[in-house]
Amino acid sequence: MLGAEAALVTAGSAAGLVLQAAACIAGDDPSRIARLPDVTGMRHEFVIQRPHRFSYDQSFRVPGGVLVEIGLGRRTMPYELENAIGPATAGAVYLVSPFTSPPGILSFDEVCRIAHARGVPVLVDVASMVPPRENLFRYLRDGADLVIVSGGKGIRGPQSTGILAGRRDLIRAATLNASPNQAIGRAAKTSKEEIVGLVTALELFLAEDEKAEMERYREVCASIVAGLGEVPGIRAVVEQDPVNRVLPHAVLYFEPSWTGPSGRAVQLALAAGDPHVYVQQGPHQGGYFDEIAIDAINLEPGDEAIIVRRLLEELTRR
Repeated sequence: MLGAEAALVTAGSAAGLVLQAAACIAGDDPSRIARLPDVTGMRHEFVIQRPHRFSYDQSFRVPGGVLVEIGLGRRTMPYELENAIGPATAGAVYLVSPFTSPPGILSFDEVCRIAHARGVPVLVDVASMVPPRENLFRYLRDGADLVIVSGGKGIRGPQSTGILAGRRDLIRAATLNASPNQAIGRAAKTSKEEIVGLVTALELFLAEDEKAEMERYREVCASIVAGLGEVPGIRAVVEQDPVNRVLPHAVLYFEPSWTGPSGRAVQLALAAGDPHVYVQQGPHQGGYFDEIAIDAINLEPGDEAIIVRRLLEELTRR
């Protein structure tokens, strides 16, 4: 379904990262698999650009991996990746996630070119960036050796699942490092029910009309923006772009003239209120000192009215 040589259902995306790392460190060698997380004598370093460090990259450390960070916060030069790759390098990590790829860092294509020229596999985490459905195929098609995708989130399969797809030899190695084998991935077991549930959800997801889906999300976001009306100091808009907001979002920018509570305070109040409303905070860019965003993917019909009511309650609270 994904156009990959092989794929494996994992116990969530974080478990998939563990298996990515284990596959690249130990391969399919039974003696090496049994030794993890002791990586003595094995390639175990994973090169990652600084803006791509993220909350789950500790998963690479579970089987004994070590992250080698390159670049600055907003810039990475090709020579930095070239110089970081050495005899101990097991893989190059590339994160696809909102607001993590400023223009000055190495692109996916550049990472693939440099890593592959030195015989190093490229590992991609695209867990939270599906839909668009194209992301299920693009990175595998364009050079990734392993890609991890969340089985929950946009695909709406079991929340405890993920999909690890890529090169046949690396998927075989990941499988040998996983349950039911007595290996580093034994604790991250997937049941037959989860596997069937995920495969079914993926089939349904791929059959959906993405254009119509995006239009629904856009309408929901537009309804939220319209419902807020004119709040002095707040600029509410609907945004979507191919990099940072791949789905339509209702975004509230807090302008310098805003004198009310901070975006973080509003976010916490919404989460603590009745009903609980969970919104995102933005990267504080474009001259605005604060922002919050609403993603429509998990909203049911009528939820937008509740969100508008709660937003207005918190924004106007003094």
